Amino acid sequence: MPATLDPRGVRFTAAITCVILAIGLVTGSWRVLAVQTVLFALCAFVGMGLNPWGAVYRSAVAPRLPAIPQSEREDPAPVRFSQGVGFVFAVVATAGYALEWTVLGTVANALALVAALLNAAFGYCLGCQLYLVLRRFAPAKQEAR
Repeated sequence: MPATLDPRGVRFTAAITCVILAIGLVTGSWRVLAVQTVLFALCAFVGMGLNPWGAVYRSAVAPRLPAIPQSEREDPAPVRFSQGVGFVFAVVATAGYALEWTVLGTVANALALVAALLNAAFGYCLGCQLYLVLRRFAPAKQEAR
């Protein structure tokens, strides 16, 4: 069975992402956004296990919570896709701030923050929903039999 994700861990990670993105929004610092961009890239393109906030959740938070049934765990594919979407917005925000295109940086940063906040506060993942819509139009290839 493929690895699955604890949705509480996904929300925990989104909450920390909100803090980082909020700091970026308040300071307008391309350096802060660059750090978040790297985190998004690691999760989206290398693997979810590299997320340091996920590691904090697994080691410090999850052991204190009741076990979650396998049926309530999430497929990591939509979450990885969502991290890729976050990466795109973070790259645009980082570039906007670095090039002193403040409006571009602020708008991209704010949109990423809204998406992370929706996930952290309500468990609603915009990137995951986009993934499902795209899968409907471009389904995965069927295995040859």
